[in-house]
Formats: sequence, structure tokens, C-alpha cells
Amino acid sequence: MPQKGTLENIDTKLYRIISTNRQIDDLFNNTNLLIVCFPIYLQGYKKLLKQSLKMNYMKKKLVLFASVALAFASCQTTPKEDYSWIKKGLDVASSQLQIAAKQADGTGQLPRSIRTGYDMNFLCRQLERDSLTFKDSLRAQPTAEQLGQVRLCTPFDWTSGFFPGSLWYAYELTGNDALKAEAIKYTNLLNPVRYYKGTHDLGFMINCSYGNAERLSPNDTIAAVMKETADNLCGRFNPSIKAIRSWDFGTWNFPVIIDNMMNLDLLFNVSKATGNNSYKDVAVKHAITTMNNHFRPDHTCWHVVSYNNDGTVERKQTHQGKNDDSSWARGQAWAVYGYTACFRETNDSTFLKFAVEIADMIMNRVKTEDAIPYWDYDAPVTPETPRDASAAAVTASGLIELSTMVPDGKKYLDYAEKILKSLSSEAYLAKVGENQGFILMHSVGSLPNGSEIDTPLNYADYYYLEALKRYMDLKGINYKNI
Repeated sequence: MPQKGTLENIDTKLYRIISTNRQIDDLFNNTNLLIVCFPIYLQGYKKLLKQSLKMNYMKKKLVLFASVALAFASCQTTPKEDYSWIKKGLDVASSQLQIAAKQADGTGQLPRSIRTGYDMNFLCRQLERDSLTFKDSLRAQPTAEQLGQVRLCTPFDWTSGFFPGSLWYAYELTGNDALKAEAIKYTNLLNPVRYYKGTHDLGFMINCSYGNAERLSPNDTIAAVMKETADNLCGRFNPSIKAIRSWDFGTWNFPVIIDNMMNLDLLFNVSKATGNNSYKDVAVKHAITTMNNHFRPDHTCWHVVSYNNDGTVERKQTHQGKNDDSSWARGQAWAVYGYTACFRETNDSTFLKFAVEIADMIMNRVKTEDAIPYWDYDAPVTPETPRDASAAAVTASGLIELSTMVPDGKKYLDYAEKILKSLSSEAYLAKVGENQGFILMHSVGSLPNGSEIDTPLNYADYYYLEALKRYMDLKGINYKNI
């Protein structure tokens, strides 16, 4: 006797429906047969045709009609997920990046943002304090001619690595060789940074540019640049404090900012490339010191912690947030991203547990409907309060990676997907030819300093593309098949 579900059994059922002159509706009403039968029916098509020779002309027509019906039913049971929002985002990114590259060509500089001004009354409403408390830290207002124009930066600016990094990601995701050519050109502009020792942001500058170049188009020069830069970053490490110094300006004794967690990937990568664990050791010690001193009991973080020479804490501040005790949105994003990366590189569950706690805090604190946070979690909730797309993009990228590390990872992936869909919507994704070649709108650089408020930022674009790449890799999505 044929077994249930076998080709012979299913063929027999189909033959009986037809040979007994039942109405074709009976076939449609047999739902289980429709779902199971069609793929197997195709494999046994020759056998079914032999059986159909025993039928009269009308029965043969019914067999043909049944085949079409089964094919239709099969298609209906496996709907394809709609990833058109990804294609839209990548198409816009590809076009915008080429526009921006052309605009900056020959300047020796790289696109950073669009120049915006500020209104003092607006700043007072956002900071909820008198202008006397912050007016001395305000940047100069752009001139009338500068407003709305591209703000370019030199290779020694902390954001210089993001534009070439975005070109590399866009090339990787779309296969557009024109983007690769621009990526190589703008990455090469940063070659002198290998000799620079004046900032902790060397990881941002070199890992995002040369680091992606090493993945996608490796050569000996790239490896040498990354090692020299990592050496200079390690030179800023203080063994007594067990941290990497961030800024060389201001009144702080030894300032360390939460952003510095993002520079550790350069040290991890060079450690693996060279087999020298000293780079990794510096990164781990810095991460532990930051974990011990930067965070409040609710897992929000201060922006700046300055240390005395003996390693004790001098003071804690939030330089780019609403006030010292507020939760600056991008700072929280740097934190969850940085500790997720630390677990990836060390397999130390302490880092994973910490990343999870920060992630849960972010998902609890961000109350906006589209999951794009206000520039500070403690900012006043008003229609004029700016969102920060850069914080959202960094968060999404970090959460996608975190989702692969924990049993309940789906909730982090779902949240990241919500962010990416929001950023890929008309509310944040620029139209081709507008936004001065930047991909995303509505980010905030440093509101208390009157700097880059509600404007595109090159690092928002970079982490948006990185998050798309991580999402596509996880889902097995290929741009050409969308």
C-alpha cells in the first residue's frame, strides 16, 4: 500500500477526483491536497500524464486546469517578504554618495555635514536653562553664505573616516564599481593620519576607512597604516588609569568619553592581524575602566569622565547632552555598540551582560513612535525637539549584532528593523539630488554647543549602511535579488 504523503498516494487522490467526474471546485476545496500535492505533483508529472491517457477528452482538460490551480495555490502559500525599503535605501545611498564625492572632488577634504545656525531662545528651551550657563561654549554662527552649504572636513577631523567608509559599504552592498573607485580615492586621503597622535578618534578615522578597505580590497599598505595608527592610539593609554585619553583640550586632567568605546575595534582588528595581544589587552582594560566609572545604576552613561593621575575620578559630565546627569542619545548608542563588540572579540560574558542591560535601557527609554530618539533622552518632548538619526543608526547596528549573541535576540533584531524602516522612510531618507549628497536627514551633532543641529551627518550615513549590511547578512538578502 502506498504511504501517506507519497507521490503515488497523492497522484491516486488527484486521479480519483477527476475520474469520478466531480466538479473542479472539489479540487480547490481540498486545501491539504493543494498545499502538499503541487511540488510533488510536478516531480511525477510524467506518471500522471500516463494515467490521463485513460481519461476522455474532458477529463484531460480538467487535469490541465488542475495543474494551473495547484501552481496558483502553491504560490499563495509562500508569500515573499517585502524588502523594497532596503533597495530604496541602497539606491538612494548609491546615488547620493556619488553626488557628494563629485562635489568634494579636488578639495582634498571630505563631506561632513550641512552648515546650520541656531536660535538662542530655542537652545534655552531645549536645555531648560539660562543662556549664561552655556553661551561661552557656543560655536560661531555660520555666515549667510555658508548656511545650507556642505561642511567639508580635513583628513585630521574626527569624522574623516566615515565618508570613505560609507563608499566601501555601498560598493559592497550594491556591487557598483564606481563607488569602489571613489572609496579608494577618499580612503587614500587619510594616509597621513597614520602619523597623527593628537586624538583618540583614530579608530573612527582609520578603522572605518582603511579597515573596510582591508576587508574588500586588501594590500600591504593598508595593513601598515592600520598598525601604525593602532600604535599611536595605544600611545594614549595610561597604565595607571587603565584608559585611553580622549581629548587634549579643555580643563580636564585626563578626560575619557564614552565615544572612545568605538575606537577599540581598531585595536581588536590589528591584534588579530598581527597576532600581538598587547593591542587587545589595551582595549579590554579601557573597556573595563569605562564600565566601572561611566555608568549610572540604571545603565545610562555620562559622556565624559575625567581621572586624576592615580586613577581616581576627577569629575563626571555630559558635555554634548542636556545636562551633566542627562542621557545623551548618541552616548547611549556608543555604549551598547561598544560593549557588544567587546563580547564579540573576547567572549567575556561580563561584556555581553552589560550590553544587554544597556540595550534594554535604550528600548525602555526611547518613547518615540518611530524609535528614532530625541537628541537627549531627557530633552523636553515637544514638536520642535530634534530627533537624532545618527544615534538611531548606531543603535540599530549594535542591536543587530547583539541579536545574534543571546537567546532572546529576536526582540533586539525587531527593534533594529523598526529603526531601519523608519530611517528608510521619507521622513529621514533624502531624495536623490537633495540634502547636499547626504543619505539621511535629521541628526544632531552637539546642541549645547550650537553645532550641527537637525542636519545630515556623515556618521549617521555610515552606521545606517553598516546596519543595513548586518541586517542583510543576517537575513541572507542580496541586493540584486530584491
